[in-house]
Amino acid sequence: MANERASFGSKIGIIMASAGSAVGLGNIWRFPYLAGEDGGAAFILLYVICVLFLGIPVMVAEFLIGRRSKANTGQAYEVLAPGTQWKWVGLMGVLAAFLILGYYGVVAGWTLEYTVASVAGTFLGARDYTAYFNDFVSDPWWPVIYMFLFILMTHIIIVRGVKDGIERCSKVMMPMLFLILCVLVVCSLSLPGTAKGLTFLLKPDFSKITGKVVLDAMGQTFFSMSVGMGCMCTYASYFTKDANLMKTAGSVALINTCVAVLAGFVIFPAVFSVPGLSVDAGPGLLFVTLPNVFHLVFSGMPWLGYIFSLMFYVLLVLATLTSTISLHEVATAYLCERFKLGRTRAAWVVTGVCAALGVCCALSFGLLSDIRLWGMTLFTFSDFLTAKLMLPLGGMFIAIFTGWWLDRRVVREEVTNNGALDIPFFKFYVFLLKYVAPVSIAAIFIHELF
Repeated sequence: MANERASFGSKIGIIMASAGSAVGLGNIWRFPYLAGEDGGAAFILLYVICVLFLGIPVMVAEFLIGRRSKANTGQAYEVLAPGTQWKWVGLMGVLAAFLILGYYGVVAGWTLEYTVASVAGTFLGARDYTAYFNDFVSDPWWPVIYMFLFILMTHIIIVRGVKDGIERCSKVMMPMLFLILCVLVVCSLSLPGTAKGLTFLLKPDFSKITGKVVLDAMGQTFFSMSVGMGCMCTYASYFTKDANLMKTAGSVALINTCVAVLAGFVIFPAVFSVPGLSVDAGPGLLFVTLPNVFHLVFSGMPWLGYIFSLMFYVLLVLATLTSTISLHEVATAYLCERFKLGRTRAAWVVTGVCAALGVCCALSFGLLSDIRLWGMTLFTFSDFLTAKLMLPLGGMFIAIFTGWWLDRRVVREEVTNNGALDIPFFKFYVFLLKYVAPVSIAAIFIHELF
């Protein structure tokens, strides 16, 4: 199997693809609204600490499982632990990829619609943007159409393969994402009244730190770094043997954190520049609060508001696409290797299943809103099942499998590239995997449930 599998063609391709998997709506949508709710700089400080001591160790563990097995997520644990029940961890990752892509594709469709609205100059006029958003998501057609378009865009990249599809697109989209983000930061910081936004982001108020804020920071670490959902394991199976897993994880974490923090520098100075708008708007921050910002701040400079809003929602589309690619690849690789399907046929199966799930989730805001599972809509239930149950469990099992079950020799060989790399803190790394990561993830799991 190892000789037949594709691989990334360069080290920069490995980093860009892995960073693309991690960077997504979790950075530009979820991170800012959690920072807004949890006190700004204090939350960011806790998040960085969690990335260093939880996110990177678990990401390296997922990397080494994928590279050592040279198999997709669904079969990696069968290769490393044949005849055991660990296989269910990999299969849970594949199932999570299907489910997440189903409802994530719906939100991805929203970013497409808002990009089209930006092209049309919609956000430069006075209107009730809460009603605008609610009317759109409850429409029986447009959310479904945009969801289909986004999943089809993902499909086209996936069928081109690992090098010509995933790697090549990641090398283009990630630099574009950073360029747009940096331009938006400059534009945002040039607005009047941004000092309050900078203070909110840079001056920690430690009185804001509570148990909830700590757990939110830990949860955001795993959500935004895409650990526990099989993406990193699948991508690592395409890594070359000389890839430095620690360095790659550190680079991905740095890029991921920079995107999240820069997104904060785009959003909060702009929001603070408009009196009366709240930074703790929750999930509606990007789709309700920011359109108000575009209208109110740039009313005297419509051309600048047009460029700002268009660039911002193009940024969202790019970030979302890099994540949907990795989710699609988890499921596609599994079908290719488990059932010996060609890549194109496997990709169509994944696209069809996820589109069907997406239709159900999209219509749960309108036609199917009366269908409830344990009191939740289909969209909310999909999010709850994956983000609050499957991902924390996946991350915890990855840490336990690598720290407790996998032969220490195997872990050392992968982390040090068979002794070619000097990792002086290897014992500390194992300690984090064995004790700190499982306990922390268990705390997140319990917090999210209750």
